[in-house]
Amino acid sequence: MHRPAHKAALGADGFILVAVLWILAALAALASVYAAYISTTAMSARAYDNRLQTEALITAGLELTAFRLIGFDDATRPSSGAFDFQIGGSEIGVEFHSEGARIDLNLAPKPLLSGLLAALGAKPDDADSFADRIIAWRTKLPPGGQNQEADAYKGAGLNYSPRQAPFQSAAELRLVRGLPGALVDAALPFVTVYNGKAEIDINEAAPEVIAALPHMNPSTVADILERRDPKNPQAVLSLLGEARASVAVGGRKTARAAIHVTLGTGRRINADVVLVIMENGQDPYRVLAWSDDFDGPV
Repeated sequence: MHRPAHKAALGADGFILVAVLWILAALAALASVYAAYISTTAMSARAYDNRLQTEALITAGLELTAFRLIGFDDATRPSSGAFDFQIGGSEIGVEFHSEGARIDLNLAPKPLLSGLLAALGAKPDDADSFADRIIAWRTKLPPGGQNQEADAYKGAGLNYSPRQAPFQSAAELRLVRGLPGALVDAALPFVTVYNGKAEIDINEAAPEVIAALPHMNPSTVADILERRDPKNPQAVLSLLGEARASVAVGGRKTARAAIHVTLGTGRRINADVVLVIMENGQDPYRVLAWSDDFDGPV
């Protein structure tokens, strides 16, 4: 007569057991989530700490670069240099060059722009056309004139118009109508918006930039590369001929520093920073552009 009550008790015990198992499973899941959270937080904290450390080391490289450029006028300012140093367990290497080594997208005349594109593989007629489009991008539209350049962008199916104002960065070259992507990629290491002059510094320029000069030939480029000396910037001027008007030797207030940081863990980070020396004000220099590969390729 007591069997039904006994079965009811067994049923209640079974229900409680299932509930306990569900609670244990939920607690286990919660513990797993919390453990994952703690692990992720620790990894994020380490990454953030490494990022802060890297930025501090890059800044140290900039400080020492600025120290080597301050206190000169443009005629005597060093146009390049290199040095290494250590902080704690990290090693830092710095190479800096005057930004005069690059062609200024906002100031360079058409022959220099066209010459660079031709030196990088564009056909002469195409190089001239591309140079025209670069100049059109940076040129302000006259008041009341028909905006043919903007119409050309619209006709090409682009959803933006040319800036018709100075380039804000060299990467903006990718937006110029009709320029092949591969040609832009090849040109970016040789152009800037920070030179400050229409002319280039022949003693720091890459061979591709020297080849872009008017009336230049491979033999003259080779002679310039062999004889030039940043410590004696006048040494190669006699080789330039008609290209002399496109050259302005001597330092610039703006320099580009390639900074290579090797952390104590062995990880290597590369940074490319443009800085300008300030003659007035509280800060001895100002950073104009900063890129690094801490979070991946730039």
